[in-house]
Amino acid sequence: MTKRRTILISGASAGIGRATAERLLADGHRIIGIARDFGKCPIDSPDFTCVEMDLGDIKALPEQLAELAAQHPEVDAVIHCAGRGRFGSLEEFSYKQIYKLMDLNFTSHAFICRAFMAQLKQKPHSNIVFIGSEAALQGTQKGSIYCATKFALRGFAQALRQECSGSGVHVSIINPGMVKTGFFDQLNFRHGEDAANYIEAADVATAIKTVLDGRPGMVIDEINLSPLKKVVNFKKP
Repeated sequence: MTKRRTILISGASAGIGRATAERLLADGHRIIGIARDFGKCPIDSPDFTCVEMDLGDIKALPEQLAELAAQHPEVDAVIHCAGRGRFGSLEEFSYKQIYKLMDLNFTSHAFICRAFMAQLKQKPHSNIVFIGSEAALQGTQKGSIYCATKFALRGFAQALRQECSGSGVHVSIINPGMVKTGFFDQLNFRHGEDAANYIEAADVATAIKTVLDGRPGMVIDEINLSPLKKVVNFKKP
């Protein structure tokens, strides 16, 4: 490692966010992790700062994020891993469920970028990395709302990349297929059990590290990750 960085990671208590935090801590970076609750899965490292914040509470975020950005002007990379899955036909969603999913999976990420953008633009080299999804590449049955949140995030990343092109801010998005995490615990389907049927959280963390380690004069716009063999298993009712 040639430079010790201070990296903000949302969704850092589990899944991709936690795997990324652990990987980057091992590389000697300092991590500021955001999650709703770190109680069940603390990360024991002097270089890890946990910030308990509910990213689904949109009304509270502007003030909370402004305070966080003021406390940590040294942040030079933001990794957006927070999110959840909810699937079903459109009429199975209540109006509240629609905006709650959009708030967490898209709006909260836009708010984080808004809070940190000014200081990221002041750095000679900084990164914003979004964790998108294969659902941002093609709409699927029972995925109308979830796909919409991820399409929004991907479009936001593409536009933000153009908006930041005159600065040192590098904007990237990584779109994984099904990742073996707790994401599927509350869903009625999951990936197959063979190792070729899923991506591991550590695989995504490796892709994020590749983005962060890129030469300052080069931007990795988008990375798509897929399991070797796509198998979907549906749970018995």
